[in-house]
Amino acid sequence: MALSEVVKYVGSPEHKDAPSFVGMPKPRADASICDRALGENRDMVQQWLETAVVNGWVGELRDGRFPRYVWYRDGDVVYEGRLVNQQRGEYKGYPLNNDEWPQGLVC
Repeated sequence: MALSEVVKYVGSPEHKDAPSFVGMPKPRADASICDRALGENRDMVQQWLETAVVNGWVGELRDGRFPRYVWYRDGDVVYEGRLVNQQRGEYKGYPLNNDEWPQGLVC
């Protein structure tokens, strides 16, 4: 089975400031906050994750079979997905500041 068919976006309440499909928000003081509309659109964010994997928008570091980081650009925002469960290929994601974008990212 292709890696893009196995990865799953599970999200995190640490990057939310409103209730979403991941539950009640629990934002960390140092965490970037996702657009509220994304908290209501799990299918779209799942598609972003799959697209990032298919297109190779992934970091070199791996935890087992899965890349530790993946990236997806939506307009002027780059989102970073981070592996949170290496056995099941589950990711959370969050927006990056422009100065945090991976060098050479073309997506």
